[in-house]
Amino acid sequence: METRDAMWLMLYVFFLILSLLSQPSMAVDTIFVNDSISGDKTIVSSKEIFKLGFFTPGKSSSSSSSSSKYYIGIWYNKVSDQTVVWVANRDTPISNPSTSVLKFLNGNLVLLNESSFPVWSTNISSKPFKSLQATIQDDGNFVLKDGSSNSSKDSEPLWQSFDFPTDTWLPGSKLGRNDITKQTQHLTSWKNPEDPGSGIFSLELDPNGTSAYFIMWNRTEQYWSSGPWVDNMFSLVPEMRLNYIYNFSFVTANNESYFTYSMYNSSVISRFVMDVSGQAKQFTWLESSKQWNLFWGQPRQQCEVYALCGAFGSCTENSSPICSCVEGFEPKSNLEWDLKEYSAGCRRKTKLKCGNSVSNGDADRFLLMRYMKLPDLSESVAVGNGGDCESLCLENCSCVAYSFQNGQCEIWSGDLLDLRQLSQSDSGARPLYLKLAASEFSSRKKNTGTIIGVAVGSAVGLVIVLAVLVFLVMRRRRIVGKGKTVEGSLVAFEYRDLVNATKNFSHKLGGGGFGSVFKGSLADSTIVAVKKLESVSQGEKQFRTEVSTIGTIQHVNLIRLRGFCSEGSKKLLVYDYMPNGSLDSHIFHVKNPNNVLEWKTRYQIALGTARGLAYLHEKCRECIVHCDIKPENILLDAQFCPKVADFGLAKLFGREFSRVLTTMRGTRGYLAPEWISGVAITAKADVFSYGMMLFEFVSGRRNSEQSEDGTIKFFPSLVANTITQEGDILNLLDPKLQGNVDIEELTKVCRVACWCIQDEEVQRPSMSNIVQILEGVLEVNKPPMPRSLLAFSDSHEHLVFFTESSSSSSSNQNSKTNSSTPSSQTKSNTSTRSS
Repeated sequence: METRDAMWLMLYVFFLILSLLSQPSMAVDTIFVNDSISGDKTIVSSKEIFKLGFFTPGKSSSSSSSSSKYYIGIWYNKVSDQTVVWVANRDTPISNPSTSVLKFLNGNLVLLNESSFPVWSTNISSKPFKSLQATIQDDGNFVLKDGSSNSSKDSEPLWQSFDFPTDTWLPGSKLGRNDITKQTQHLTSWKNPEDPGSGIFSLELDPNGTSAYFIMWNRTEQYWSSGPWVDNMFSLVPEMRLNYIYNFSFVTANNESYFTYSMYNSSVISRFVMDVSGQAKQFTWLESSKQWNLFWGQPRQQCEVYALCGAFGSCTENSSPICSCVEGFEPKSNLEWDLKEYSAGCRRKTKLKCGNSVSNGDADRFLLMRYMKLPDLSESVAVGNGGDCESLCLENCSCVAYSFQNGQCEIWSGDLLDLRQLSQSDSGARPLYLKLAASEFSSRKKNTGTIIGVAVGSAVGLVIVLAVLVFLVMRRRRIVGKGKTVEGSLVAFEYRDLVNATKNFSHKLGGGGFGSVFKGSLADSTIVAVKKLESVSQGEKQFRTEVSTIGTIQHVNLIRLRGFCSEGSKKLLVYDYMPNGSLDSHIFHVKNPNNVLEWKTRYQIALGTARGLAYLHEKCRECIVHCDIKPENILLDAQFCPKVADFGLAKLFGREFSRVLTTMRGTRGYLAPEWISGVAITAKADVFSYGMMLFEFVSGRRNSEQSEDGTIKFFPSLVANTITQEGDILNLLDPKLQGNVDIEELTKVCRVACWCIQDEEVQRPSMSNIVQILEGVLEVNKPPMPRSLLAFSDSHEHLVFFTESSSSSSSNQNSKTNSSTPSSQTKSNTSTRSS
């Protein structure tokens, strides 16, 4: 009995070992000629960076569903949010990975579906090879080589996935053109987030031979260009000028031209994607927040993507959803629209009655759509007036819309593409008359006149006449008061328009030395913030020039300037409205414990603010020093994305700017010592102010506070002491957070803040260095104690150098010190003064 039990135990152990050996191994990165991939089997690159196997979009590779579509793809192995970077059979999915197989067949790597039918192949030459192998590499490239070569590791690949990109462009790969055949590689978007099939948006190098890249709609319509490669950057991508993460190269050699990029820090995970939104986007992975961070994207405005909403779909910026069908139409596929795939567009609810006479009550009619960006492919017709233009379109069965303005008649046939809803103030806004069936119009007013007496009818007629007169007067006022475009989308408003928009400046949002800010609503119901500037002494021409310059600066972390008003002494700026207000209201004035700004959000706000300032300092044509960084000037949109406000205003106030700063409540606590000592101001003054603001991110209080016994506590001193003496850093945290913080991030923020407030400008990091540190690209060393804090530690006297009377004492702080700089401070940033 015991012998039989021992035998069964041995058999059990044998089969257990056999089953373990048959399981896919995470260490295997190669498919050999007799191997295959099926079911949940995968291969992983040698450093376990990328994985290849079957997947279904939106689910893990191991999930199974009989109704799902499956694909062979490559995705990041250690990124928690499964992100696919390459798909083999993107347009020919399989339904059952367990009965499908990726294997070598007749010299090629072939994917056979559940019916053993080939749905994808490497399609290389049929030349026989003694041994083939396919390896997934740590750069994300899937490479097919002749394994019989003595140096197969270094031999040229027979086929590689980098030559056939789908929607993602990885570091080290190239996207180019054969200069002999003019054939180009393409990045092509997915159809939608749940379908990796080939979408309608693509990126390619100009097939005509220039060094510019184009984003195309349907491979026919170009709607964005990078501009040619000049002086180590693309001329229309100024963000490349002072890049600090990517190493870019454009190469023309061996009958090919291509662009490629690599990472200065190989540990940073980055990808370039032709997104389903029709925008080209560069992402970096932030492990601290477990999410992809948008580093760069073009076109900036979603509605600049050509025909994003399909036929008879209209795009409206900053709306949700961004696409809608025009009146009288409905989505062709509600399912696709739910997935934000709008390319199928819209269809008519009611067919037209083309051919009916105008006198017929069922005859087609026209719907006026105001302030539209007119669709493309119109036909200009010479007619005498708007009535003739309307009649021409009505009698033409193929005409679907017309527009008549300034004596110009344009008609459209077929589908209307690239419709955009604009605001009244946009220079390109035009009226469009859309042909609809009569039944689409309300008929509630029909036949009511027969039951109304003559006297009542006369009264109604009089009211109508008066209403028409009022309408004409108001319309004339609107036409007279319409803003004029200065540059791009920047609009010059008339003062009375802004008086009406703000209801005579009745809803005040805040104020300071620059002036007061009021909430307003434009004619198209767009909510804006209107700032009334005070004591601007510049002339009209210079003011318009400076404002126009500010208006061209766009970044996701900078507040958008919509327009301005300049009428004599009346100087106003019109900005996007930020529903979550300024940062100070969320840090210092929190009454409800449920509204406490959590640490993760604070960290992202700190990072976003740093990105915005880095853009102003290093990526604009001229360095712009903000000069007034503080929580009141960091605004938050609906998703708590930070927007740096009031940038560029230093140039508007000129010599008066120092007076403005000293009269603004709360600003003195953020001033760098060079402001008081009288030396030239550089971008490092903003770095100092940013560091002072970081302390408040941590503590949730103003940096200087008077305690109950009358003494003044200065929080930066406490942080510097804790950091340099390696004390308990949790004691520095805002008590409202109840200890819910990432210790590594907290330490990083405190160290960065201490580096930012160093006495000498050269010791402070640049904003781009700070971005790298907060993103985890660079490490930051323990900072030295600033001498200004060391000399006055634990005493209220250290506040002296922030006051106007302390210039003599602070000027003595300009002597050199031997303190070490942070590891990220490899180069000194000597930006020029902007004000």
